[in-house]
Amino acid sequence: MTTPFKTNPRIAFLGTGAQGASIAADFVVAGLDVTFIDQWPAHVEAMRANGLTVNLPERVIHTPVNAIHLCEIAEVKQPFDIIFMVVKAYDTRWATEMIKPVLAKDGFVVGLQNGMTHEDIAEIVGPERTIGAVIEIASNMWEPGITNRQNDIDTSWFAMGAVDPAQQHRVDGIAALLRNSGTVEVVDDIHSAKWMKLIVNAAELIPSAIINSALRPAAEDKAFLEVMRLAGYEAMAAALADGATIMPIIGMPPTMSNDPDAYVDEIFDMVLSTFSADDTLTCSLQDWRKGRRAEIDEVNGLVIEKLKAAGKDAPMNTRVVEMAFQIEAGALELSEKNAAALIDTFKLLIGHG
Repeated sequence: MTTPFKTNPRIAFLGTGAQGASIAADFVVAGLDVTFIDQWPAHVEAMRANGLTVNLPERVIHTPVNAIHLCEIAEVKQPFDIIFMVVKAYDTRWATEMIKPVLAKDGFVVGLQNGMTHEDIAEIVGPERTIGAVIEIASNMWEPGITNRQNDIDTSWFAMGAVDPAQQHRVDGIAALLRNSGTVEVVDDIHSAKWMKLIVNAAELIPSAIINSALRPAAEDKAFLEVMRLAGYEAMAAALADGATIMPIIGMPPTMSNDPDAYVDEIFDMVLSTFSADDTLTCSLQDWRKGRRAEIDEVNGLVIEKLKAAGKDAPMNTRVVEMAFQIEAGALELSEKNAAALIDTFKLLIGHG
């Protein structure tokens, strides 16, 4: 296999929760040198004792893995050639600082995350050692050592691109590795690709979580679907304000509409039809059910920030963010009853209130 470094590069996955563990398991099965690094002690100990189990729709992977605790990074003697960053977007900066001392001088950190985390990574390790990536798979983890992945390799999708254009020629080798886990497209404009994914994330992640619903059932409510689409339209406006170009991702046809709102409709429909099952919970809802913070500022909050800088408002995303933080503060119950408030906001915004 061709890589930008050597025949068998040293690879680490920093963050081996539902997404990271399932992808890293594919690397292990392919015979690659992979180290799992995680901040959940029970998960690391479970993997050490019993290996990792990945439950897929039609098969199960069970494999021994090399897993270490976060605190053991300081004991790593040989640097890693490639580090896949799969922590929450809000953990990116400290996690990158922590892993930087064990990144090879000509190595890469690959941000397999929501949000524009490649920008944070590049500020810390340098743009010449940063690869941005888009990830589209659905998975969940409720028990240490066991991850449930709802998309097998045939329906998993990734995009990758160098932050420093001078390093773009080296991305192909890393993409070849990631193809052990799904379809991978190498793109010249990773900034735009990341924004296109953030658009659909803004529409689906927090809005459906606020009403305590799996994604597909939330979108089947026509009134609530309009709420989600409006959040996506505002995110598209933010993307364009930030210099992004409309481009196809996740296997969309190259001839998709150049109309911003029509694009949002197309990509959202594709996610619902191809990458979601009836019981697919967004990562935000999983976080809340586990008592954790969700990626609010890093997705919907970023939409508000970018439009504000352009002298524009993002009223639907603003309402979504307000309610999300109320839920995290314990001031608002996580409930399907919240749908009415968001639908009322939508009606007011379109002049029917």
